[in-house]
Amino acid sequence: MDFGEWANHPEKIGIGQEFDACVSSLAIHHLQDEMKLKLFQRIRESLCEGGCFWNADPILPESPTLAEVYKAVREEWATQQGTTLTEIRAKIGTTSTYGHSSQDQLATLDAHLQMLTKAGFETVAVPWKYYGLAVFGGWV
Repeated sequence: MDFGEWANHPEKIGIGQEFDACVSSLAIHHLQDEMKLKLFQRIRESLCEGGCFWNADPILPESPTLAEVYKAVREEWATQQGTTLTEIRAKIGTTSTYGHSSQDQLATLDAHLQMLTKAGFETVAVPWKYYGLAVFGGWV
């Protein structure tokens, strides 16, 4: 399903409401920030009281210095695997634009947490972060 369609026209999608949890991994980072916020609002509206949302996604480094650190860590990991980032990238497929999704549209972790708060999540948290990857979300 196209997240943007659900965020903009939930009545057309027909997946219901009152969920206890919503989980996403490696998908929402393909939406522009405005659509991420709309999606977080739709998720919030679809959760039961006490429900939660968790997202695992790459995040934008908070500074150029951290971008260099994240890159060095990825390069070190690739070397430990007996390969290079160039070789890994050559094996990875390309992202096709579909609906509201496009190429990577990364945001900082702080920007995501602000969007979740603005969307109405009462508690936001980051239970896991490893350099440029994070699991973040919250409860209603």
